Amino acid sequence: MKITTRSLIAIVAMAGFFSPPGHAEVPTVAVDIPPVASLVRQIMGDLGQPRLILPTGVSPHGYAMRPSQARTLQNADIVFWVGRDLTVWLARAIKALAADAVSVSLSDVPGITLLPFRHGSTFEAHHHDHDAEGSHRQIPEHEDVPGDGHDNEKNADRDDETSGRAGYDDHGHNGTDPHVWLDPENARVWLEVIAAELAKLDPDNASAYFHRAQVGRDALTELIHHLSDQLARIRGRPFVVFHDAYQYFEHRFNIGAAGAIVLSEASDPGPARIAEIRDAVRNLEVNCVFAEPQFELKLIATVIEGTDARLGMLDPLGASLQAGPVLYSQLLRNLVRDLADCLE
Repeated sequence: MKITTRSLIAIVAMAGFFSPPGHAEVPTVAVDIPPVASLVRQIMGDLGQPRLILPTGVSPHGYAMRPSQARTLQNADIVFWVGRDLTVWLARAIKALAADAVSVSLSDVPGITLLPFRHGSTFEAHHHDHDAEGSHRQIPEHEDVPGDGHDNEKNADRDDETSGRAGYDDHGHNGTDPHVWLDPENARVWLEVIAAELAKLDPDNASAYFHRAQVGRDALTELIHHLSDQLARIRGRPFVVFHDAYQYFEHRFNIGAAGAIVLSEASDPGPARIAEIRDAVRNLEVNCVFAEPQFELKLIATVIEGTDARLGMLDPLGASLQAGPVLYSQLLRNLVRDLADCLE
């Protein structure tokens, strides 16, 4: 007997109808970048693995999804992503492909530190006083908490309004610095939120999610103290970065970049900016200029030519790291190691 597609669907449906009821399935999870995937993996443990939308080693700004990544969104029960300021395109994709999924924009989570973009080629000296007025912004508790299933539509609508406005690009340079994952205190908040959102969809495993969140939060607290002690020996030594991705890390650990070669990965710096950065490298006696794995070294070579500055490498996304629950902590350790190796 020939089995048609229609009859096969009917057979599967009937099988499900007569199957005995069981526990709710572990949610299918989609995430945007490897550091977020690592945090979600910590919470899920051996219950499941999040599906990564962006390939490892790819810049999140202005990325074009492939069909396989679109299917990841379509199949997701919940999406954890940094937010519209990092990936305008993903906000639109969630609205189009995952309208029924829970959307958790981590940049909108209450209690995290948010910083505005810095402007100009060089950055003014600052002391990173966490208690100083205006040094950072925490989202008040009365603002909407993401994860109610309606964030995707609200966020995407906001993106449509701002993305075509003069002065805006895919990096959101007139708004909030989106590299929020590089502050481990933000990650501590996120672990609890990730556990809570997964527990809503999978109450049978709620206690496991919350237990892992507490273990992860405690581990990050210890790591913050450890990394801060390691960075003590290089505080005050000036350095320049390829693009301004490290403000949250600097803010948390009381170090400071002297400037950035580019503010946006989507645009090349003009001759005036290059000249200004070269002057800063000389005048401030900058020890190191840091490149990133995804970008060519030509601009770095131009900036350090004729100076005593050394070339270093920083990786804000963990492009060279193996995916998994330890990627996030290893990313932070590598930043400290690479800064110290070049600046000492």
